[in-house]
Amino acid sequence: MSLPRSLRPARHFRPRRQDAPPVADRELTAVSADGARIHIEVHGPEGAPPVVLAHGWTCSTLFWAAQIRDLAADHRVVVYDQRGHGRTPAGAVGTEKLADDLEAVLAAVLAPGEKAVLAGHSMGGMTMMAASGRAGFRQHAAAVLLCSTGSARLVDESLVLPMRAGRLRTRLTHLILGARAPLGPVTPVSRRILKYATMGAASAPERVDECARIVHACPRAVRVAWSHVLGGLDLDEGVRELGVPAVVLGGTADRLTPIVHAKRLAAELPQCLELVELAGMGHMTPVEAPEAVSTKIRELVVAYLDVKEEAA
Repeated sequence: MSLPRSLRPARHFRPRRQDAPPVADRELTAVSADGARIHIEVHGPEGAPPVVLAHGWTCSTLFWAAQIRDLAADHRVVVYDQRGHGRTPAGAVGTEKLADDLEAVLAAVLAPGEKAVLAGHSMGGMTMMAASGRAGFRQHAAAVLLCSTGSARLVDESLVLPMRAGRLRTRLTHLILGARAPLGPVTPVSRRILKYATMGAASAPERVDECARIVHACPRAVRVAWSHVLGGLDLDEGVRELGVPAVVLGGTADRLTPIVHAKRLAAELPQCLELVELAGMGHMTPVEAPEAVSTKIRELVVAYLDVKEEAA
């Protein structure tokens, strides 16, 4: 599909350093239902097609750096820190809180009735499942991209431990994901562990380093608290209520949310457009395969937002 000129990457748009975090054009704070203050960054021109990106467990707005660099020249890219992550203070946890926070973000950055394409990675995708029945979500969501995520049975089906499926593997996986030990500084050993658990074998070293820095910056208490939420996740009803066009994307080498989750979502979503299986990619697909993720976001913008085609 040929993209309109207004949605093609601008040739002149280059960050000074490719590894430097993108600098937001605007920062603001949304106030959630329980008073939690959610940090938001807006990148790109006002009036451009809006895209809202929700990161996953132990990550932050920095996780979307590649998508911001690619899209912000001609999109209004909104990223926010989930509670306890990045620059958003910690607070009560739970899937209802994720939904509350997303509704608050959408209300803060979009005009009444304005539509956006939403993309969520891992817990960010779960946020959209949790919010799918909410009025604020339905008012603003034109289409969604669900990356490397699932709705239930996450620990039971995790492949982080190379063991036969069963009670023992599930129990040990619970203990590992909810471990209270501090991650400490990034070291060669911690990078290897993170790569094994969350990324494909062929992931470039600089992308492994990027993910390691982000994950290790997550506070221990926040990491543990949200691990318990994810361990008991059940958002199957939210999947059935997610009544907007959706693309599901997953890596075939994902150990945290194996591709079985993506296939299940694709089968159960009311309006699944496509299941994208990225060969050899792990759990961190927006970092491991940034071009593929950005391309799907662009395609959804063209198809479901009021973007005018320009003459060639």
